[in-house]
Amino acid sequence: MTHVAGSIAALSPDLERFRLRRFMDVLEKEGELEVHGERVDLVDVAKHLDSNPKAVLFRNPGGDRMELVGNVVGSRRRLALGFGVSERELVPEVGKRMKIPIAPCEIGTGKAPVQEVVLTGEQADFTHLPVHLQHADDGGPYISATIDITQSLDKKRRNVGCRRLMLRGRKEAGIDLIAPSDLRSIYATYVEHKQRMPIAFVIGSHPVDSVGAVCSSQDDDEMALLGALRGSAVPLVRCVTIDNMVPADAELVLEGYLDEHGWREGEGPYGEFLGYYGMLKINPVFHLTAITMRHDALFQTATIGGRFVGRTDTALLTALRTETTAWASLETAVRNPVAVYCPPSCGGMLNLRVAIRQDYPGEARNALAAVIGSIANVKNVFVVDEDINIFSDEHMDWALATRFQPDRDLIVAGGFRVVPLDPSLEGARTGAKAGFDLTIPFGKTKAKQWQVPTAPVFGPSKNQTVREALMAGPQTFRELIEATGSRDGREVLVALDAVRAEDALDRLPDGRYGLKILQE
Repeated sequence: MTHVAGSIAALSPDLERFRLRRFMDVLEKEGELEVHGERVDLVDVAKHLDSNPKAVLFRNPGGDRMELVGNVVGSRRRLALGFGVSERELVPEVGKRMKIPIAPCEIGTGKAPVQEVVLTGEQADFTHLPVHLQHADDGGPYISATIDITQSLDKKRRNVGCRRLMLRGRKEAGIDLIAPSDLRSIYATYVEHKQRMPIAFVIGSHPVDSVGAVCSSQDDDEMALLGALRGSAVPLVRCVTIDNMVPADAELVLEGYLDEHGWREGEGPYGEFLGYYGMLKINPVFHLTAITMRHDALFQTATIGGRFVGRTDTALLTALRTETTAWASLETAVRNPVAVYCPPSCGGMLNLRVAIRQDYPGEARNALAAVIGSIANVKNVFVVDEDINIFSDEHMDWALATRFQPDRDLIVAGGFRVVPLDPSLEGARTGAKAGFDLTIPFGKTKAKQWQVPTAPVFGPSKNQTVREALMAGPQTFRELIEATGSRDGREVLVALDAVRAEDALDRLPDGRYGLKILQE
């Protein structure tokens, strides 16, 4: 894999281009931002965010001087705006950028906007931040829009991901590390060696960075993936209280460590991204050592769960990750993948739609097998022909209703690794997956019974009578209208009736009209 050296790509890094506050300017211009200038108590923040189709900016949350924004990427359009492309171009653009990792570059501590304000000791206090209760039965206020940055114990690998923090007081928070992940594995190594793990949480990130944080990378430095998606090196600055580095252009950073005691404290319940509650879990504890931020830092919260999952940050980010991973697997499995789409209403992972152009028999099944085998989180895969708009629920329902036979086109298998949060598993550690082949049988797409009716379109008139047109060969009714130049069609019926009265009218098996004398 080709790498671009960060030290060359970012000799003078632009520390404003990928700032979250600058992206708010874009959203406001595009009509995608709802602004509350009045004071909004923190207990009321969630109700303004819940199911809101727009991003929401609070100028005065809880009377704090720090502004708060939520639901930043809770729509596909806003994600696409972050990458400067259309919604249809989003997956190909992300996939293209991911292929060229760009190593980060380092800048001096005196040049980093994220360290314009540094709070340590007793000043490093979670309650100085506008953190709100997100769901009615959550175990406490959650910081939900974070990018976590850690290093392996041997310092050979830098990991980037997304985690939530449940506040336990001024300086402690629970962190969810139950599901299999790189961070869980890294932390387990620290626990095994009875060492604290330094960790930093970035709060207030441009959508490009948020996408990079949820995607996986084979690179030893996952910050290179963020650079790839930015198209330029991420400028990093050394942390104040821990051995770690963070994006210098972020809004705010929490520095601290996960202690060496491992999984030991209750965390949760919490309204999870699939739309249901996750219950109390035993998880590690994060200890805060410093807060660094811009002098006008914009705090960020993420929308997660609820009745309208498809309008949340987590569902949209997860869906894009699912789509890009699926696209990469399809490129090796079939000749012509056309599009992939993961509806955010399924949490962004459980249901995936794939459109392909079939060149050989069996490619639909190849596509099903490739996606099912490559993405642990996808449960149901639907493959359609290229004439189906996979972004349309109407088109997909039509394809399922008319091109699918359960005893022929359904593939079901069990024993797969799955997402533990799927409540339908009822506690099982493995689950089943299904593939739905909604394609027209190979080689039959041109057969009349598979052609889709469309409104008639007429060419120039040939100034013929109906009989003259039929003398040239069998004709459809539309072709007879076209041949005669009729702008009505009823006179064609009268002319056909006259031919029929002479017992000279014939109907071919495909429905065209002809003259019996010609057929003999």
